[in-house]
Amino acid sequence: MKTTILARACAAFFLAAASLVPAHAVDLRPDGASVTFGYGEGTHLAGVGLIWDWNFMRLRPDTQVTAHGEVILNRWTAVAVGDGHSSYGQIVLLPTIRMRMDQGGSPWFLEAGIGASWLDRTFRTPEREFGSQWNFYDVLGLGYTFGGVGGHHEVGMRLVHVSNGGFSTPNPGQDFVQLRYVNWF
Repeated sequence: MKTTILARACAAFFLAAASLVPAHAVDLRPDGASVTFGYGEGTHLAGVGLIWDWNFMRLRPDTQVTAHGEVILNRWTAVAVGDGHSSYGQIVLLPTIRMRMDQGGSPWFLEAGIGASWLDRTFRTPEREFGSQWNFYDVLGLGYTFGGVGGHHEVGMRLVHVSNGGFSTPNPGQDFVQLRYVNWF
């Protein structure tokens, strides 16, 4: 019941916020797409995503900082309570900052983000149980862009932590190591 009310409140908020932005200022075409595979203790993950560049850039001594937003759809597979395996669907909204050394000229980058995620049902395995379908999605990553900074292909590794931040109990969290490929359009 609480999840339904929260979902409706979030949807109403985002619709209201979107109505305040002039229609000509919103470009909904994504700037890239991603494919992700990951593993966490007893849980496998596969996902796809779309990426929107925010056209944000700051230059610091030797470092360029940029930002983008991601919408990610993941499928988790875990050992079920009882026998067999259970699958879970997840949607993630993730703002991400990216840092490149050499004033943005390096093909290597570091990235970090904290977003929101929703699982289609409460995550339960013999070892852990989430207290909520709503969770934070924390990312720390390292990647390489092929063809230099303006290249269209990149690979990266991400460390991901999914938990509700203590808003609900139990809150054991789930960690993943992910391998990720991105194609920038």
